[in-house]
Amino acid sequence: MRIGLILGDQLTPSLASLRVLDPACDQLIMAEVVDEATYVGHHPQKIALLFSAMRHFADELRQVGWKVHYHKYDPQSEYRSLLDVVTERVRSDAPSELVLTQCGEYRLQHAMDMEWQDHLGIPVTIYGDDRFLCSTSQFAAWADGRKQLRMEYFYREMRRDTGYLMKDGEPEGGQWNFDSDNRKRWDGKTPFPEAPVFSRDDIDRDVLALVREHFSHHTGNLTHFPWATRREQAEQALSFFIENALPAFGDFQDAMVRNEKALFHSLLSPYINCGLLTPRQVCDAAEQAWREGLAPLNAVEGFIRQIIGWREYVRGIYWLHMPGYAKENTLKNSRSLPHYYWDGDTRMACMADCFRNTFDNAYAHHIQRLMVTGNFALLAGILPEEICEWYLAVYADAYEWVELPNTLGMVMHADGGYLGSKPYAASGNYIHKMSDYCKHCDYQVKTRSDSDSCPFNSLYWHFIHRHEKEFSKNPRMAMIYRSFAKMQEDERQRTLDRAEHLLIHLEEL
Repeated sequence: MRIGLILGDQLTPSLASLRVLDPACDQLIMAEVVDEATYVGHHPQKIALLFSAMRHFADELRQVGWKVHYHKYDPQSEYRSLLDVVTERVRSDAPSELVLTQCGEYRLQHAMDMEWQDHLGIPVTIYGDDRFLCSTSQFAAWADGRKQLRMEYFYREMRRDTGYLMKDGEPEGGQWNFDSDNRKRWDGKTPFPEAPVFSRDDIDRDVLALVREHFSHHTGNLTHFPWATRREQAEQALSFFIENALPAFGDFQDAMVRNEKALFHSLLSPYINCGLLTPRQVCDAAEQAWREGLAPLNAVEGFIRQIIGWREYVRGIYWLHMPGYAKENTLKNSRSLPHYYWDGDTRMACMADCFRNTFDNAYAHHIQRLMVTGNFALLAGILPEEICEWYLAVYADAYEWVELPNTLGMVMHADGGYLGSKPYAASGNYIHKMSDYCKHCDYQVKTRSDSDSCPFNSLYWHFIHRHEKEFSKNPRMAMIYRSFAKMQEDERQRTLDRAEHLLIHLEEL
């Protein structure tokens, strides 16, 4: 008899290890353990989503003949880690082998590779996670010899490999990328779809009660719980997005609107990342919508690019460069994360709205993460490890393999430009252009050196000034440095002085 361990982000019937094992003679372990639930302060909704989805998946497996040993969360349990649970099962049942699928976090995978077999005294066999469309070895071969990695070129290879939106070896529509069509401010007229509401069963109710009891001290609200926890519900969410939101997703994917949770975004990433949906399933549905004339090409291409482009790309970078990647800080940032990242109490309207959405829904869309909360951390010189921990903690779709490269590389440019050719730094003007936040703010977006000027404005120029050595020779930033040089000397100094004042009083914004 062999035994397989199924992790909380591996809730997929076609998982590699499940294909190897045999329900007629092998058994499975699933476990909710203290170490994994508390190593960062995960949002209560994220914990509830995973615990409930895990319990539903265990039932799904039992219904098709598997024997599943399920360890429910108990803060008093003597079994604190996954290894503790597996050790007890090996001791009691004496299996001949432990079978696993590669996990999504270096910390845990490294322990499995280096320690588990000796500790357990039985062979530990780990299969690659082929739910991803690019294996880690494929990515390493693509990256070999390249000084810098560019997602666009990787994405084109993925289009060729998968065949998505391709015809006779060429991209549909005659171009690879329709990003220039996908940067519109919301027009104020196109209605936002109302996301589906999912029914709750006894498993959901038990998990929600457990999370309220043991995790209410974690940042984030559990006053409502909007997430699908069963495969059929996640598939319902996919169908809803394809029919109701995908047609407008392309045009408005970068837009931000105050008090709106999702606009036309899919809300599918938590389900893809935990395994209730697969990348191919989601991309197939999006491509079919275009072929049937139900969604425009710019929307479908932009959506598929996020999955087979960015998602696969950041995973490849993660496994190629861990564990050293997590320690990168090439801009030598030193400031701690301000309190409002944890309590939302700030007079900056854009930041306050993104925090509200994050705490209420365990979600914020990619522009809110990149160009508001991330941009502010970049401009203010926040320690990469602190902002990385924050993103990992507060979002329902956050796992280290996807969160770390996106935050450390894309948001914070802490890897020296390996992931992105220029920092995603922007003044308040970008936020003003893409949202309605500024008209609700105490600060003035049109000025940069006054006492009530938007903090993003002076902090942006301070960032440009203090990192001139790193970026002045970057051809994509030459125009910015020419603008800075042309600024009147007294105005430049007032702007830098305003920024210095803000950095000293960062906690008061």
